[in-house]
Amino acid sequence: MATSRNASLRRWLLSLPPLEYALQQIRELLIGSLKCGPIPKHIAFVMDGNRRYAREHKLETVEGHHLGFEALARILEVCYKSGVEVVTIYAFSIENFKRSKYEVDGLMDMAKTKLVQMSQHGELFDRYGASVRILGDLSLVREDVIAEVNRAVEMTAHNQQAVLNVCFPYTSREEITRSIRETVKEYSVPADRAQAVGWRAFSESHIQRSLRSSRRLSNISEESRRSHPDLQPLTGEKEKAQAHPNPADLPSEDYSSADSTTEISSQEDLDANTTTTTTTTTAPSSSSQTSYSSPSPDFKPTTTPSKSTSKSTSKSTSTTQKPSHLPDPESLTTAHLTRNTYTSPAPPLDLLVRTSGVYRLSDFMLWQCHETTELRFLDCLWPNFDLWRFLPVLVEWQWRRRREGVGGLGEGKGGKVV
Repeated sequence: MATSRNASLRRWLLSLPPLEYALQQIRELLIGSLKCGPIPKHIAFVMDGNRRYAREHKLETVEGHHLGFEALARILEVCYKSGVEVVTIYAFSIENFKRSKYEVDGLMDMAKTKLVQMSQHGELFDRYGASVRILGDLSLVREDVIAEVNRAVEMTAHNQQAVLNVCFPYTSREEITRSIRETVKEYSVPADRAQAVGWRAFSESHIQRSLRSSRRLSNISEESRRSHPDLQPLTGEKEKAQAHPNPADLPSEDYSSADSTTEISSQEDLDANTTTTTTTTTAPSSSSQTSYSSPSPDFKPTTTPSKSTSKSTSKSTSTTQKPSHLPDPESLTTAHLTRNTYTSPAPPLDLLVRTSGVYRLSDFMLWQCHETTELRFLDCLWPNFDLWRFLPVLVEWQWRRRREGVGGLGEGKGGKVV
């Protein structure tokens, strides 16, 4: 009883015009003082505690979510005034579809009205030049909700000073899966070697494979030479003499056999060439092997090739064509996956704040959290989250950046890509 009486007295005092004006001036002074130090470029919020706040104050669950949207408007104004470029909020998780239909429908209807209301002329997004982006799997949302959400996005598309990322509906695992799927699609499309992004003329793994295969072949050839001494290579004059014997040095009997062999091989070459130009298919004879070893003149076919021969020719031509070149898999980096995430091209995440005293990420921004992202878990519920609870978080973040040696007016380590 005393608690409710004190809360009513506090609200009455704060509603007085002199006190309200004084508090407004103090807020402006504190926000202006924040600009003297480094400002996080990207802040994410897990707006947790709306249902618990509604239970504690004996309100409907949907009413607790409405109060949470009012708290969001207050925090966005603080962020945009202090110079934060990107704000990402966890509005609705894919796992929230497991809740009651009444609560899910209430959240969907509230998203339609609140986003359009804040996007209208003269409202919050128009005053601070913020654009709205919807991140998530919209195929799970009703069509009427998608239409209103797209309307809010179109109404703020011309704003370029700040961004509000609304994760709705969203899970980080689904985002990472989608990013990998899109990256695989990009690397499955053939690209020109001269114009391929990240193509390299020399690949480390390709060079290693080539060295292994060449060593293996050299070992095999060395073993074959040892097992067959008659296959040893000949050098010098002995090799030339055996490769091209002089007919004068041969006996008459050998000389006549050499001439007859030359005539037979020439006749066999002509026979083999004539056989390849006809449409009649025959089994390869021993004379065809001689035609491959010695070149023969080219003759044009005298008859029209049949359909089977043309099909085989087209198949052989298609198989001998130069294969298309896919992007080098070794050029794949984390930047490719980051480019295909929902939040791209937002700067790296500098600060993640979660209310309600729960110490977990709940499948939110798992890919965006890196080695310099600061996580803050607060005990207050989201509808109670305001400037007085958010200000110590920003001041401590600035103090840590100064201690790490990152200072300067309005720029911090979060503005750099890590």
